[in-house]
Amino acid sequence: MAGQAVKILHVVDSLSPGGMENGVVNLIRGLAPEFEGHVACLTRRGAFAERLPAPERVVVLGKTARFTPLAAWRLAGHIRRLRPAVLHTHNLGPLIYATLATLGGRLCPILHGEHSLLTDAEKTPRKLRQRQRFYRACRAVHAVAPVIRDELFALGCAHPHFHVIPNGVDTARFSPGDRSAARRELGLPDDGSLLGLIGRFGPQKGHAALIEAFESVVRTRPDCRLVFVGGGGPCEEAIRARAARSAASAHIHFTGLLADPLPAYRALDLLVIPSTNEGMSNAALEAMSCGVPILGNTGCGHETLIANGREGVLADLRDPSALAREIARLLDAPARLVEFGHAARVKVDDSFSIGTMLASYGELYRSLCGTS
Repeated sequence: MAGQAVKILHVVDSLSPGGMENGVVNLIRGLAPEFEGHVACLTRRGAFAERLPAPERVVVLGKTARFTPLAAWRLAGHIRRLRPAVLHTHNLGPLIYATLATLGGRLCPILHGEHSLLTDAEKTPRKLRQRQRFYRACRAVHAVAPVIRDELFALGCAHPHFHVIPNGVDTARFSPGDRSAARRELGLPDDGSLLGLIGRFGPQKGHAALIEAFESVVRTRPDCRLVFVGGGGPCEEAIRARAARSAASAHIHFTGLLADPLPAYRALDLLVIPSTNEGMSNAALEAMSCGVPILGNTGCGHETLIANGREGVLADLRDPSALAREIARLLDAPARLVEFGHAARVKVDDSFSIGTMLASYGELYRSLCGTS
C-alpha cells in the first residue's frame, strides 16, 4: 500500500550491548518512518532493545547453546505473521536460522551482514563451507569495511551482489566537549592523562594486555589513569579480578555499562583498541567524532578509519611491552595527540557520517524489495 512503511526484520543473536547491536539500533532508528524495523533475537532480548523506537517489535526465539530447530520454526512463524519485505541477518548464526526459516531464501529476500573480521575458529574448513553454503540463500551480502570483504573473498566466501557499507556515527551527538566536566560526571580525577578501552569484555578485545601494558606505563607516569567502559562478555569477571590484583589497581577504573557513553569519550586523552578482531569499530568512530585520537592494532580493520600518523597510530600491539611503548610515546607528545584528535573529527565528518550510512542501507533495502 502506498505510503505504508516497509517492514524490515533484523535477525541477531541478541540486542545485548555491543558494536554490531549498536549499529542495528542506529539503523532502525535512523531509517524510521520509511522503514519499520523489527528484530528477532535468537537467544535473549538484551538491554539495547529499549533504545528502539518500538521495543515491542522485538521477539526472542529461545535458541539454546546447541542447535535449536525450534528457534527456526518460531522464526518461520514470525515471518509468516509479519510478512517483512526484507530479512536482514547479522553474522553467521542468524543467517543459518533465517535460511532454514525461509526455505533457502525463497519465502523472503535475505540481506546478510558481516560486521567483523573472522576469528580463527570461524576460519576452519567446516565453518567456511557453512558460510559458502548459506550465502547462496542471500539476495545480497554486505560488510561494514573493505577489509572484511577482502578477507571473505580470499577465503572463498564471495557473493555476486556484495556491498560495502561503512558504519556511520551521529556527529551532531558525538562531538568534542568539556573534558574536565566529563571526568567529573564519571567520578574521575581531573588531572593527568586518561586512557580508555570501550566495549564488552570479549576474548579478542585485549583488556588483559592493556592492563599489563598500563602497569609499565604508570611506573613513570603516576598521574596516568586507565578506564574500562562497558559491561558484559565472557571475560568481565576475569578482567575485573586481574585489575584488582594489579600493582596499578588504584589507577584503573570501571564505569560499567553507561546509558550514555558520550561523557566517557569526552573524558579521554586516548582511546586504546588492542583488539585482534575488528571490522569497523563503532567505539573508534564515536571517539574520533568527539575529537579523541586512536591507538589501534594493525591488521584488524582500523586501516579504513585511521591513517597511521594522522588520526592516530596503528601498530602491532599484540605484545604488552610493545603496547606500553606506543602508549608512552603518545603520552610524551601531548601536542601530537591534540593534532590527531582534530584530524580524527575531520575524517569522521567527511567520510563516516550516519547520514551517508543510512542513505546506503535505504537504497539497498529499496532495491531488494523492488521499491527503488
